[in-house]
Amino acid sequence: MFRKTILKNGLRIITVPQENTQSLTVLVLVGTGSKYEKKEINGISHFIEHMFFKGTKKRPNLQAVSETLDKIGGIYNAFTSEEYTGYFAKVEVSHFDLALDWVSDIFLNSTLPEKEIEKERGVIIEEINMYLDAPMSYVQILWPKLLYGDQPAGWPVAGTKESVVKIQRQDLINYLSSQYVASNTLICLVGKFKENQAIEKVKKYFSQISNSKASGKIKVFEKQSKPNLILQTRETDQTHLCLGVRAFDLFHPQKYALELLGTILGGMFSSRLSLIIRGKLGIAYYISTSVESDTDTGYLVTQAGIDNKNVEKAIATILKEYKKTSQKKISEEEFKKAKDYTKGKLALILETSDAQTSFYGLQELLKKEILIPEEIYKKIDKITENDILKVARDIFKPEKLNLALIGPFKDKSRFQKLLKI
Repeated sequence: MFRKTILKNGLRIITVPQENTQSLTVLVLVGTGSKYEKKEINGISHFIEHMFFKGTKKRPNLQAVSETLDKIGGIYNAFTSEEYTGYFAKVEVSHFDLALDWVSDIFLNSTLPEKEIEKERGVIIEEINMYLDAPMSYVQILWPKLLYGDQPAGWPVAGTKESVVKIQRQDLINYLSSQYVASNTLICLVGKFKENQAIEKVKKYFSQISNSKASGKIKVFEKQSKPNLILQTRETDQTHLCLGVRAFDLFHPQKYALELLGTILGGMFSSRLSLIIRGKLGIAYYISTSVESDTDTGYLVTQAGIDNKNVEKAIATILKEYKKTSQKKISEEEFKKAKDYTKGKLALILETSDAQTSFYGLQELLKKEILIPEEIYKKIDKITENDILKVARDIFKPEKLNLALIGPFKDKSRFQKLLKI
C-alpha cells in the first residue's frame, strides 16, 4: 500500500515501502510541460530538463553530476511531456541518502551556466533534427499539430529550432520560479526503506523548495466539424501514418473502456489490425493502436508504416475495423482476452520500483487520486461488451476523424476522400 503525506508548503510525498527488494527509486515530478508554455519559449520545459544535468554548486559539471550515480551502478534519467516533467534515481538500498541528495541537488540547485546553455541548445536542436529525419517519429509530432493546431497542446514538447534558439538564461530562471514550486511538486519513493525515516529525509533534502504559487495553463480549444488531414511530402520507402479520433480525457467515466477498445483494435500482437494489416495483407511491419488521455485532452490513434502502393488499402482497412466495433458487439472471447491482457501487462510492468514511482506519482500529480492495481482491475472487470460498443459509437464519427501521414505524395484529396466511417 502507499502512503500520502502533504507538507505545510503543499509538497506531496508518496511512499510505497517494499520488503522483498534490494532497490529503491526516488522520483521527483513537477506539474508542468509543453502545455504550460508560451509560443516564444516553446520547448523550455524540455530545455530545463536537459540543463539540470549540467551542474550544481556541489556538482559543478556534467561529469560530476553523472559520475555520482555511475560510481554505484545507479540508474537515472529525466523526461518531459505535455503536462509533467520528472527526474529519477534508482539505486541499491544502501545508497538511499545519496539518491535523495542527487535528485534534490539537481532539482533545487542547478546553476544553469551560460556557456552550458549554448552547448545544450545545440544538443537539443540535434535532437529535433533526429526526429525530423525519422518519419516514424516525426509523424507522432504531426499528429497533435493536426488535432490542436497553433496552441500549446499542438506544439512539440522539444520545441522548434526557431523557439529553442531564442530561449535565454533569464527565461529558464523565470519559468523555474513560476512552476518548480512546492505545491506543484511531488516526490514518490518506492522500494526498501523505513517509511517514517524516509519522509523525514525528504523534508530535509527538499527544505529549500520555493513556496510560490504555480502558474496555470491555457485551456485547450477543440473544434472539429469534418475529417482533418495533414500531409508531409517526402521521398520515403514507406508511408508513415497516424489515423485516429478525438476521445476522452483522464477523468472520463469510460476511460478504461476506451483503453480496452484500443487494445482490441491494435494494442497487442494478436489484435484485429495486427492480424489483418500485417498478418493477412502483409503490407506493414509495424502497426499499433494506442490511447492517450491527459487532464484536458484525449485520443485513440493507430500508427503504421505502410508499403507506399498500399496506403489507401491500409487506411480503408483501419477505418473498416473502427466502424465494425461501433456496429456490432465484440465476441466474449475477444473481450476476455483484452481484459486479461490489460491486467496482465499492468502486473508485469509494476514489477520494478521505477515503474511503480511513475504509476503512483503520475496518478497523484494529474488526478489527485491514486488507485492501486487491484482497484483498477475491478474497474476493468466491470466493463461490459455494451460499454465498448457505446464508446466506439461515441468516438468513431466522421467529424472526429484525423489523418497525419508522411510519404511520397502531393495530392491530399486522394486521402481526404477516404476519410469516411
